Amino acid sequence: MFDRLKTYLDSIKARDPAPRSRWEIMLYPGVWALGFHRLAHWLFDAKLYFLARFVNHFSRLLTAIDIHPGAKIGKNFFIDHGFTVIGETAEIGDNVTIYQCVTLGGTNPTNGVGGKRHPTLQDNVIVGSGAQIIGPIIVGERARVGANAVVMEDVPAGATMVGFKARSTLVPAEEWIKEFIPYGTTPTCEDAEGNQIDCIEKLEGEFAVLKAEIEALKAAKAPAGEPVQPSLDLSKKSGTAD
Repeated sequence: MFDRLKTYLDSIKARDPAPRSRWEIMLYPGVWALGFHRLAHWLFDAKLYFLARFVNHFSRLLTAIDIHPGAKIGKNFFIDHGFTVIGETAEIGDNVTIYQCVTLGGTNPTNGVGGKRHPTLQDNVIVGSGAQIIGPIIVGERARVGANAVVMEDVPAGATMVGFKARSTLVPAEEWIKEFIPYGTTPTCEDAEGNQIDCIEKLEGEFAVLKAEIEALKAAKAPAGEPVQPSLDLSKKSGTAD
């Protein structure tokens, strides 16, 4: 038992550089939530549903992590920080990492029959903060779900998913960003010389060039001596003063 606990704590330390010891990891809410869930799941399997729910509610009060007693969770599961919801029929494989504010949510059956309605995360999956994975879909082995993604269809094994994926709308990560981002950080882009710059800064620069070209075209087409009507200034950000 203690060997399994040490292995579990070491697996968390391998994924999180913050803790200095196993004792520090023992204070993590994700560790406590998983421990309570093991007990709640055992009671759930024994059909002691009220007791299972009682443990679940106590755990949620203590850790701010809500794991339904019916959820099936494999080895070395790590919830970083917390504020996560995992539904009843969710299935989670081994060595899965979930960052904060993630929902493994379910669909609402119109016939009142529950069935499998929550997602399945296979081994070695990483889910970024704020991601919403909804329905009885499969996130394949070693797949990555980026921060704030909304996923409603299967994610292939080894794929990286960012943004919105639903109703056969695929947003492959290689078309948007080359590196997986577990948090909602701003990605970097390259300018004409290959230097790393902020993507917003790049877009603002391109907008300034387009605006100058529009003004030049207007000036060329305007009759001689007639003032040129300036273009709408979209450079001001919302909420700023004139």
